[in-house]
Amino acid sequence: MQIRQYPVQGVGLGLRRSFFDEVVETPDLAIDFMEIAPENWLHFGGRQGRQLRVLTERWPFLCHGLSLDLGGPHPLDEDYVRELKGFFDQHDIRAYTEHLSYCGDSGHLYDLMPIPFTEEAVKYVAERIKRVQDILERRIGIENVSFYAMPSHEMTEQEFIRAVLDEADCDLLFDVNNTYVNAINHGYSAEEYMKSMPTERIVYLHMAGHFDEADDLKIDTHGQPVKEQVWQLLEQTYEQHGLIPTLLERDFNIPPMAELMQEVEQIRDYQNQWRARYGE
Repeated sequence: MQIRQYPVQGVGLGLRRSFFDEVVETPDLAIDFMEIAPENWLHFGGRQGRQLRVLTERWPFLCHGLSLDLGGPHPLDEDYVRELKGFFDQHDIRAYTEHLSYCGDSGHLYDLMPIPFTEEAVKYVAERIKRVQDILERRIGIENVSFYAMPSHEMTEQEFIRAVLDEADCDLLFDVNNTYVNAINHGYSAEEYMKSMPTERIVYLHMAGHFDEADDLKIDTHGQPVKEQVWQLLEQTYEQHGLIPTLLERDFNIPPMAELMQEVEQIRDYQNQWRARYGE
């Protein structure tokens, strides 16, 4: 197994407003790091801004963006990227990732649309990623997104992602649930897809739940508990790529914190099993 340095270690949880106060009041919460969407916090001051700073001093934090629009047709919002840089410095953000998608047209689409899997798109997106990295003065990670219509057939999804990673010289946030969802919806092997990802570029993993619309249609909702097949793929991911920091996301139908923490602990159990096998 390849050993590498990661921006965080262990098991994390995506911070949401619905349980923000509970997290503030629970300093011994058994997590190793947290993640936020910077758009939701960038301009907050006052009490909530101070409380967020309390949390970013208590735990390592990551930022996972929603609106950078890496694949969109309009110029990058460089003023926004500079705002992000100040926010990252203020809160000692360990890593920043974004979706490999587009989300803007005449306005914000409030959804993540797949980028066509073409050589032209590789060059276009990679140049935008490199510009963001230049402004931020740090590497960023891109996330493999779920999608429901194939944007093109010039390249496979795996080939496209690897080409963008190489061209932009950036990192990868590997979403285990998105991989499973796309594999079912588009008829390929989730395990083979996972194995094709470059170990040396993965910075951390996402775990989440999805909705079973049908045997051959899964919807990436982040609104259900993680499914057994996704847990199995997580275990296979550790076997292939080593012990990678892993974060649980939950955006809708958010249960009580004790129930969320059961899934956090399940991730930890898989990590401990890996350690028991490989002696880390």
